[in-house]
Amino acid sequence: MNETITLPELEQAINYWRSRSPSEGDELRLCREASALATPYALMIVSRRREIPRSELDPATAAAWDAYLARA
Repeated sequence: MNETITLPELEQAINYWRSRSPSEGDELRLCREASALATPYALMIVSRRREIPRSELDPATAAAWDAYLARA
């Protein structure tokens, strides 16, 4: 398992979950998995990081990432 996740990989995972479960409600709320992945994605952009160690992900985000990897 890759222990480092790049910004483009994280973006692909978010887009995967968004395509599986489109945004809902008037506020266009993201599904649980996309929302979990969106937080480290935004933090990476703000801090200008190109990658993040998987060990820095909280349990919900790690679960969404692992489920994305297992999709195939």
